[in-house]
Amino acid sequence: MADAKVIPFDDDRSRSGGASRPARRRTGAGGPGSGRGDGSAAPVSALPGAQVPELSGVFPEVGEGGQEPRQDAVDVVGSPAGGWERRIAGGLAFLRRRVTGDYDVDEFGYDEELTDQVLMSLLRPLADTYFRVEVKGIENIPSDGGALIVANHSGTLPLDGLMLQVAVHDNHPADRHLRLLAADLVFHLPVVNELARKAGHTLACAEDAQRLLERGEIVGVMPEGFKGIGKPFGERYKLQRFGRGGFVSTALRAGAPIVPCSIVGAEEIYPMIGNAKTLARLLGIPYFPITPTFPWLGPLGALPLPTKWTIQFGEPIPTDGYPPEAAEDPMLMFNLTDQVREQIQHTLYKLLVQRRSVFF
Repeated sequence: MADAKVIPFDDDRSRSGGASRPARRRTGAGGPGSGRGDGSAAPVSALPGAQVPELSGVFPEVGEGGQEPRQDAVDVVGSPAGGWERRIAGGLAFLRRRVTGDYDVDEFGYDEELTDQVLMSLLRPLADTYFRVEVKGIENIPSDGGALIVANHSGTLPLDGLMLQVAVHDNHPADRHLRLLAADLVFHLPVVNELARKAGHTLACAEDAQRLLERGEIVGVMPEGFKGIGKPFGERYKLQRFGRGGFVSTALRAGAPIVPCSIVGAEEIYPMIGNAKTLARLLGIPYFPITPTFPWLGPLGALPLPTKWTIQFGEPIPTDGYPPEAAEDPMLMFNLTDQVREQIQHTLYKLLVQRRSVFF
């Protein structure tokens, strides 16, 4: 089945040196310099050659009895009042909920609040600034109901799955979330296991995938698995075998459309020029990559190259028109699998022709 390893404040405006700072209005009984005995503010007279600043919308209105300023009031420099305070209060409230356990997770362990506020915030600079991911065809992902996104897999390390999650999360107009299907190895690794669950990912099994689709979730699968991310650099952008079409069977049972997805740019982040198979067997991992920088440069060699990425979602392939028994038809599954694979491969070639450079 699939593999998508997851291991998810005011500027000061310059003031003119010659302009005097406007005095605030005072309420209550008049006193020395108040200008009026009824407690109202005296009108401000302009100095010769100077203009009286417009006070409307600059100072918060204070009602009778010393009422609190309006929530939408702004300070003297025109930025939202209490912006820092609101951010700090929000952060403290978030920490309190985490400490007290006052937050929700679903049956798969998905923590939406943690994903939105923390995990996506950590991954977003990598997608927007480092890889400069360009997203095309996001409208092909439905606004509601389940859908299965099928993408190519590459890059030696599964960063493409994470960037795909950010692309859906940040670009879909309906604010949809992607639930990736990951290999068993992901859930055997300490720390990575917990993060994968919190980010909404689950085992790449038909039962979990069907339950998510029937609940109306967007599910992501990368049928190439380790064959895709572990292929040598000389075979880049050549799709590997898609298995026996298990993802098609799952989509047919749930009646969910299949959305082909092509990712360009991930192949070059770690150019894999060799594979230390003996070391991989000793470590119990599918492959041990050798790149031009790793392991020669040590930890520095694990830094991915800043390639330019493009993620394109193709037109969905509907499955709701097939009868229930179609999920057991091997010929139909083979044909649909081949259709999805060919569409992804064709789009990869088209994007590669349009690409000006690996890094720009």
